[in-house]
Amino acid sequence: MAETPRLTPAATIGILGGGQLGRMLALAAADLGLKTHVLCPEPDSPAFEVTRRRTVADYGDEAALDLFARDADVITYEFENVPSATVAFLRARRPVLPDEQALDIAQDRRKEKSFLEGLGIAVAPYRRIGQLADIEPAAAEIGLPAVLKTCRLGYDGKGQYVLREAGDARAAWAGVGEAASILEAFVPFAREISIIAARSADGRFTAYDPPENVHKEQILRRSQVPARISVALAEEAEAIARKVADALDYVGVLAIELFVVEEEGRARLIANEIAPRVHNSGHWTMDACRVSQFEQHIRAVAGWPLGPAARDRDAVMDNLIGEEVEGWPQLLREPDACLHLYGKARVRAGRKMGHVTRLSPLGSLAQANR
Repeated sequence: MAETPRLTPAATIGILGGGQLGRMLALAAADLGLKTHVLCPEPDSPAFEVTRRRTVADYGDEAALDLFARDADVITYEFENVPSATVAFLRARRPVLPDEQALDIAQDRRKEKSFLEGLGIAVAPYRRIGQLADIEPAAAEIGLPAVLKTCRLGYDGKGQYVLREAGDARAAWAGVGEAASILEAFVPFAREISIIAARSADGRFTAYDPPENVHKEQILRRSQVPARISVALAEEAEAIARKVADALDYVGVLAIELFVVEEEGRARLIANEIAPRVHNSGHWTMDACRVSQFEQHIRAVAGWPLGPAARDRDAVMDNLIGEEVEGWPQLLREPDACLHLYGKARVRAGRKMGHVTRLSPLGSLAQANR
């Protein structure tokens, strides 16, 4: 069983990473009477505006990490690319949740695919790529189109290159920086969904309804719940999340991105990747559920009981990317819109500046989709 202290109100949770996810975690902790200390290298990080204490330091700065650990009762993180050396250093001083096993698997696509396969969870066909010469025979085996993905440090489409013909191999290899990769068969999916779930140290588990997600230019643009899937498929997605969480002895919120593939009138799920943290596709829970994914994560790492994951509204969440945030005055005028801005000073193309969730009565979206 994972080592999880039972915190009392006014205890301090350390958060590695100061982006919008860290900001929303800190806000959720404050609502529960818990304090936060955020460590992040960027001095203008959004989470710094809403935390009791902040440390501007590199993740390899051991002096800063030591002081950070001394001030925290438990430590968590908002992104999965935390250096393993950082986790090991902190783990020797305070509980870090979720633990390093989940991070290690999520940080390496080869390990992630192998882990999922070992649990009997379907993944897209793939081959390991260590050099340029590996690409052509791998493509011949799994077929084209295919996607070359770096094993490490890839997110929001970074570290990925689509191969449409054999002659793309050299450009693809250069495109991923000649880094260790996997070549993954293209999945002809009907839609993308995700499952966001939480597990406590005592093994209790709960999951939110799967949202249907739309990506553009490799960035999540919209999440809608309920997804256009059957009850049976939603239950299968939840079962996948539970299998992953139990295998990792996981503590906290995790998300699993899934492809829905429809073949001969039957739908099945293929796992894409695991995110051992709160997730962009779960932002709608802030407004459509009594307990959001952020509060749920704080409850779990604090050793507190998990809350209900049921929703009482249908919801459509849209990310506000770059200059789209300039439409905030109009969004505030919409009676059923819930606006969340991240306090980022600089507007930049492709940057997530906020999100808006539009709510409607329970069952209304399903009715509209008929």
